[in-house]
Amino acid sequence: MMNLNNKVIIVTGGSGFIGTSFLEYFSKYGATVINLEINIITDITNNKIQCDITNIESLKNAINLIIDTHKKIDGWVNNAYPRTEDWGNKFENINYDSWKKNVDMQLNSVFICCQLVLEVMKSQKFGSIINMASIYGVNGPNFSVYNDTEMTMPAAYAAIKGGVINFTKYLASYFGSYSIRVNCVSPGGVFNNQDKIFVENYNNIVPLKRMATPEDITPMVAFLLSDNSKYITGQNIIIDGGWTII
Repeated sequence: MMNLNNKVIIVTGGSGFIGTSFLEYFSKYGATVINLEINIITDITNNKIQCDITNIESLKNAINLIIDTHKKIDGWVNNAYPRTEDWGNKFENINYDSWKKNVDMQLNSVFICCQLVLEVMKSQKFGSIINMASIYGVNGPNFSVYNDTEMTMPAAYAAIKGGVINFTKYLASYFGSYSIRVNCVSPGGVFNNQDKIFVENYNNIVPLKRMATPEDITPMVAFLLSDNSKYITGQNIIIDGGWTII
């Protein structure tokens, strides 16, 4: 039985497609879930904090507000996905400055979130961090799924998510002696009204013959935040309908 009672859990990017599912599910199982989101107004009584995760001072202010209000942080989910407007460019058309900006916004924001939150968890001597990665941080892309579409898999995504996975292992090893657990979840493709041809291509390849939904991902993240997973750390849990086994 899932139990997140009395846990204070923070989700970055909680207003997004998958983040919304996290907020609802964790709350359902008893957690106080705080949404850290750039496009909201801070309302701590309703567990909302306006925060730019790419800005250190914004993050520090958010964490201080959480500690002042709740006195602890049990769990933190690095879910936010900031990116530039040209994020979908094919490799040959990627602007170098855009590449650097995306790595800075995505990978480096995971670093600073973890660094600041782990200081809190280290003093508490407990806590669980979940970093959202991807199958494309594990396997190379199968570009055939993009045939006959304008879509591609952004090159920076592979670099960033691969980095997140190994960084997670580093943190798990470094902070294990403080009873802090750090894990990754790597979803496969999540259906969000993509090009119909892409969806058909994807479904024809993946063993379970469908894309994921947020509801396929959320229970595993909740499990890793719960005490049911108290001896699991440094792992990358792949939820992909079998994509990476073929």
